[in-house]
Amino acid sequence: MKSAGMVAAFVAVGVAGGIVGYLIAPRSDAPASEVSAGATNEVAQIPAATPATPATEAEYNSGMLADIHADSRSRIPLIKREDVPADRLPEYDRHVGPNMDSLAGLQGPGGLRLHGSRDADVGNDLGGRLKELIRLVVSREMNQAFEWTVHEPVGLREGLDPATIDIIRHDKAIVGVPEKEAALIQLGREVLRDHKVSSVTYARALAALGEHDLIDACVLMGDYAETAILLTVNDVRLPFAVPSLLPPRPEGW
Repeated sequence: MKSAGMVAAFVAVGVAGGIVGYLIAPRSDAPASEVSAGATNEVAQIPAATPATPATEAEYNSGMLADIHADSRSRIPLIKREDVPADRLPEYDRHVGPNMDSLAGLQGPGGLRLHGSRDADVGNDLGGRLKELIRLVVSREMNQAFEWTVHEPVGLREGLDPATIDIIRHDKAIVGVPEKEAALIQLGREVLRDHKVSSVTYARALAALGEHDLIDACVLMGDYAETAILLTVNDVRLPFAVPSLLPPRPEGW
């Protein structure tokens, strides 16, 4: 513990033109005895330097993971106009050309959405069982008891196995679950908990669902996350006589 008179200041450590960490160093007006103490006892860990910025586009592309396509800079290649249904061509055209009204063009979320369903049909091909499973995964990861409790009975009516529901509810290992359900549970856990998805998990979900339904599943996760946020921010409670079917998430989970 520092003495009562000890004062310290943060000093940025620069490496390769960027700030990568901090040292706690004594201020210049501290007594010599405190300077010595600070120099020996008040050093924080310094993270490793970040890699240098690629100098060329080719160098940038070469550093991408193997499942990233160079044209889209994502795991799905850019959709071609001839592959877009006729009734969605106006949607495609808003993402290309000098008059496009999209900030990121086909490389952004609008381009990705073209690989899936139009808004009114999102999730139809997944069916009610998988849509309810996705909703329960989102509710569990966002600790949203109201949404879970309202929709668990719906999931059971749609044919979800109670054992699968318990795996989601209690964050159990994904064992003995049909492949589509298993892929969606793992995908949801990673994207909502870790805020990233591994190449292995993505490949599994793509193989299980196909490109179209995988995009729809992502859109549904976003829609259900919006619902969870609305309920959580406004602290919506279950009715007095309705017990929660979702236990609180343990600390540190």
